Order: sequence, then C-alpha cells, then structure tokens
Amino acid sequence: MSFRPPTHTPYDGSSKLFTIGLKPLNLDSWIEVDEYLLPYLAEKRRLYAEIPGKVFVEEQTTREAQREVLDLLGAHLAANFPETHRRTDNAIEVIGGTDNLEGSGTSAPFSDAPLVAASLLVQEDLILMRRDESGWRLAAGSLCFPSSWSLIEKFGKPLQQIHAPVPGFGPGTRPADLINRMFDGLRGQAVERYNWSIQAGNALYHPLSNLERIDRASSRPSRFPDGDIDAHAFIRVERQTLRKLPVSGDILFTIRIHLDPLAVLERHRDRAALSASLAEQLLALDEAQLDYKGMTADRDRLTERLKVMAWGNNDPTS
Repeated sequence: MSFRPPTHTPYDGSSKLFTIGLKPLNLDSWIEVDEYLLPYLAEKRRLYAEIPGKVFVEEQTTREAQREVLDLLGAHLAANFPETHRRTDNAIEVIGGTDNLEGSGTSAPFSDAPLVAASLLVQEDLILMRRDESGWRLAAGSLCFPSSWSLIEKFGKPLQQIHAPVPGFGPGTRPADLINRMFDGLRGQAVERYNWSIQAGNALYHPLSNLERIDRASSRPSRFPDGDIDAHAFIRVERQTLRKLPVSGDILFTIRIHLDPLAVLERHRDRAALSASLAEQLLALDEAQLDYKGMTADRDRLTERLKVMAWGNNDPTS
C-alpha cells in the first residue's frame, strides 16, 4: 500500500467505535473504485481458489436475490465507472481484469453463483441478509476480506447472534434492538457507517474465529513483538453500506476495506488533529473493548506513538 492520503478518516471523531453511527447514503456514492481495483480482485480470485469454503456461503434459495445484486451492481458500475467497467453483450466486465474464476484452479460448486460474479466486479465484500421469524439472518455472502470474524461461524445466524461477541451489542441490549429495528425500517434509503481498527501488516484477508478471539483475549499477546509499530501498524477502515433490494426484500450489506500505514498520518496535513483524536479514542476503550479489538497489549505503545505524531515531544497531556 502506498503512502497517499487516506480515503477515509473516521477516527477523526466522526465515527466512534462501538456505536451504530448509520447515516443516509446517496446511491451515486454506493460503491467505491480506486487504483487498487485489480489487485483486490486478484486477491479475491486467489482466495476463491485456495480456501473457497471460508470466503463464500449461500443458501440455495438466495440465487434470485444474488442475481438481483449482480444486476444492480452492473447498472451502477456501467453508469458511474465507465473508465473501469464496460458492458459486453449480456454482462459487465472489468476493463483489464478477469471477471470470473476461469484459470483460478477452483472447481467450487458455487463458481456459478451470481454473488460470486458480483464480488469479482468490486472491491467490496457482499453479504445478503434475509428476514425470517428469528430476525435478519446471514443467508449468503462473499467475504474475502474479513475484519477479525469468520463467515462460516456467522452463516445462517440472526443479527443478535452475529453481534453477540461485540461488547455492548449482545442479545437483549439496546443497540441490538436498535439494529433490528433499523433493518426492519430500511426502505428505499441506503445508509452507511464506518468502523476501524489497527492491525499488524497489510493483509486484506484478516479472519478470526470466536474461539481464537477468546484465546487471544486470555493471553493478550502483542501484535508487534519487535516493538516496531511504524513498520507494521496499519489502520484498517471499513466502509459499510446497507441497501434493501427492491424485488427480493433482502438487505445487501457491503464492506469496503481501506488499509493505510499508521505512518501515513505523519505526512498528513491534519497530522496533529488526526493523531490526537485516534490516541484519545484508543485511551477511551474499556478492557472488554480492547480485548475485542485485540489491542490490550499494544494500546499504550500505539497511543504514545500517536502523541509524538501529534505534538512531538511537547505532549500537553503528559
């Protein structure tokens, strides 16, 4: 990843961790395309070939809704990104890319799934949520770039169980009830929110099962054992959107990952404000939140580095 300015900086205080933070979304801005389009798609094809069962799941009854997603994406991309996407006789393709799984080495039974085809047009991960008596459940999904969660563990589960490990969002909590009501109330208006974390390295595929999360929290290992935060720390920003599909009534949840080296803040024109805000929010996390984010062992080192970025050696809080 380059040291260009970050696309999104929700850690400036505009999108605090462990809040819902949904905002209306103009559909013209639904999907994001940047210079990393082809590398992201190449990584998706690699994951489909090597670990297909970990990055795609589906209920067979979702195929029509998957086709609806593919059609919506095709129309949106052709209209908004003619420099990267073009229509063929009966489909849409990425200019300069390979939009299918031919030559990828996979014979996965889902290779003809419309959601897979849709996922190979965009950098976003695509999750289909469907309503039944248990609530909104994860009915299908292409998740090549998970942010510390397992698609297999969440497949078929309703929102309350999906969010159970998140501090303050478990079944019966007010945030859990609010999220369900928001899903029920979603009509023609799309919404977006941001989430962020700090990880070691720039891997897009960053899974973590619930059992691994428990083991990590109990031992609380550092992710930067050599202490070189500048070399290894990356800010992982998730741009998430929700859109109700007009025909099926399912909800499409998109997740776009942006990875920026922590050191990019040092060259940012708003370096002091961004670094100070990020440090402040890390310091505000409680023990359960730190464990969930995997930052218990590294929070102090991260905040000290951010304070130096913000104020040099003249930290007003020391």
